[in-house]
Amino acid sequence: MPQKLSSAAELVARLRPGMTVFVPGMSGESLSFYAALQANPEAAADVRFAGVHFPGVNRSDYLALHPRTRQRGYFMTSSLRRGMQDARAELLPLDYPGIYRDLAEAVDVDIAIAQVSPPDQEGRCSLGACIDFLPAVWKKARQRWVQINPRVPRTRGSIALDAEDFDAVFEQDCELLAYRSDGNEGASAHHAALVASLVRDGDTLEFGIGKLPNAILAALGNHRALRIHSGLITDAVAGLVDAGAIRGEGAVEAGVALGDAAFYARVGADDSFYFRPVSETHDVRRIGAIANFCAINSAVEVDLFGQVNADSIKGRLLAGVGGLPAFASGARLSTGGRSIVALPAITEDGAHSRIVPALGAGCTVALARHEADYVVTEHGIAALRGLSLHARAKALIAIAAPQFQEELARHWHDIAARI
Repeated sequence: MPQKLSSAAELVARLRPGMTVFVPGMSGESLSFYAALQANPEAAADVRFAGVHFPGVNRSDYLALHPRTRQRGYFMTSSLRRGMQDARAELLPLDYPGIYRDLAEAVDVDIAIAQVSPPDQEGRCSLGACIDFLPAVWKKARQRWVQINPRVPRTRGSIALDAEDFDAVFEQDCELLAYRSDGNEGASAHHAALVASLVRDGDTLEFGIGKLPNAILAALGNHRALRIHSGLITDAVAGLVDAGAIRGEGAVEAGVALGDAAFYARVGADDSFYFRPVSETHDVRRIGAIANFCAINSAVEVDLFGQVNADSIKGRLLAGVGGLPAFASGARLSTGGRSIVALPAITEDGAHSRIVPALGAGCTVALARHEADYVVTEHGIAALRGLSLHARAKALIAIAAPQFQEELARHWHDIAARI
């Protein structure tokens, strides 16, 4: 039987220099464990924390706990940027399948932290609304420390944890990490409708998060027999379930749900929702076997070759590529599948086109030129599949903001002369 402790503070006091501790991110993060670390920062000295923490979602700053704390991360955050400057942080430029493999094969984990629901009659605990990466390290971790939190919903999923496997347990009722959706204010309804026009009844969809994805979801309310197979979901998906666009047990599959307490309760009570780890949600072969899989993702900019930059501006990393490459590749393998990249035609200040002649020096490429089937701005749809090099550039120029089209055409003339 696991050793039952009274508080997270007792667990934190057991940390030792040289340990590597896996701390879940997204909605699976134990805020109680982090608060206990803040109360006893000396315990974090010479400890390395590893986990997948997403900018704008996870706000815990593990590197700020102690000057000798270290961290292994996969998305650029302000904390990780500072830590890289003094060699206390390492950033691995991996997509989701690569992150899962890194955690499973390359990271020697002393302690894995989990936040779970109270056990059922069979001693099984649910991971609630966040399964994504924990299974990569759970079995191999030397010790498995668990917070039992009654606010964690008992969700349906392919993974549950056996209480007999826990090495130490503390029970604490505390709020789950809350994520406030951006809504869709500021996103063009016309832009969203153009993207929605590429979706057919019966499709299985993947989405990111943000204002434009939320607007696209809102535009799909009159579709029918849709399904979701995605890395993460927000409460915008619940709107499609309520509208009847998505129906059926397990029709929404995801690794993570992000939202408020009401949404977390919803994903536990509604059998539409089913949770899987990244090894399943982002398996390109599994995605490719889903007919009519439609991957819909955002981007920072797209060049006239069709290359997609999703996470950098002028060489400065904003986050990471996440699940975009896996879902785009899976869509290309899917019978009837489509990979759609949606982005506004101009920057928020109106000064720059987001359809660009070529990606700049230092900018990262999330998708190669052959991987996006459609690029959609508020000015139209560029259907790239089957087009020649020149025809692709012409199609992309046609969906740029009108004030930039002539300049883009001149740039392409010069680029084409050098090819």
